[in-house]
Amino acid sequence: MTSSDRFSEVGRRAILSALATLPMLLPVSALAQTAVTDPLPTWNDTATKKAIVTFVERVTKQGSPDFVPPAERIATFDNDGTLWAEQPNYFQLAFALDRVKTLAPQHPEWKDKEPFASLSKGDLKGALAGGEPAIFQIVTATHSGMTTEEFETIVRDWIATARHSTTGKPYTEMVYQPMLELLAHLRGNGFKTFIVSGGGIDFMRVFAEQLYGIPPEQIVGSSGKLNFELRDGKPVLVKLPELNFNDDKAGKPVGIEMHIGRRPILAFGNSDGDLQMLQWTATGSGARFMGLVHHTDAEREWAYDRTSSVGRLDKGLDEAKANNWTLASMKDDWKRVFPFEGK
Repeated sequence: MTSSDRFSEVGRRAILSALATLPMLLPVSALAQTAVTDPLPTWNDTATKKAIVTFVERVTKQGSPDFVPPAERIATFDNDGTLWAEQPNYFQLAFALDRVKTLAPQHPEWKDKEPFASLSKGDLKGALAGGEPAIFQIVTATHSGMTTEEFETIVRDWIATARHSTTGKPYTEMVYQPMLELLAHLRGNGFKTFIVSGGGIDFMRVFAEQLYGIPPEQIVGSSGKLNFELRDGKPVLVKLPELNFNDDKAGKPVGIEMHIGRRPILAFGNSDGDLQMLQWTATGSGARFMGLVHHTDAEREWAYDRTSSVGRLDKGLDEAKANNWTLASMKDDWKRVFPFEGK
């Protein structure tokens, strides 16, 4: 592993661990299944689409040897890189960095203090070179002592104007249309859909219901510690600069057991951070579906897998091929990537 690869991996772990204390609002891309005969209209008619449709039919058809009762139809999805884009940086990190810019005038000492000094010069790589301690400093400085309600308001205000650094689109439009269709198709067949992500649970709870149709109680994510306080006689929950749970890699099966209490029969991810979730799903009894979104479209999105500044897919790619898990290729399997394509 090169020094660059080591930095990328350390940076990924640092971001996922340290950013456990954020939320965000997104306007919805409302999804309706426009054709009863085709529940996945923006999926090409490939083996991948057939595998998904066939699996759903097998586990939901009365009398099928693979029939699964509705209560046990649990489907889990990673968020970053699986339901929406994650390049060139996690969107949650973009929010944190914008908060640093907003708060900088109140902190003149940051001009000579890393990682803030590098951020003030636009040197993100230099700022993140400090690894997890640097990321943690950024999060601590921008979120300590804030109530959950205050944090939610700030994020909602931010998302109203924030734009993706490459496409210029609102972050709410950087979702994957084919995955929105898949979520709707599963729920239409009695599945309960969950997000299981390394991102902050508070962060995702603000937008997931509006954007994906997934309510707050069906979000599993990394979490920061909270403290109950009385402020002016009113009970509030204050976000603390301490990590409570890291829902990445091996933490995902743990989070599923703690929050859901049932092993999924379908799981979708896109990186090695999702490998243990897919392994946990695969080893259950009965019919199982393990899927990975494969970023293969450099023209409409990005092309990357084994090496990336985020979302590395290396061990997971090998295991998927060895165990015949489904690889959903953006280039080959999706007619559209984003809802705004063709508009």
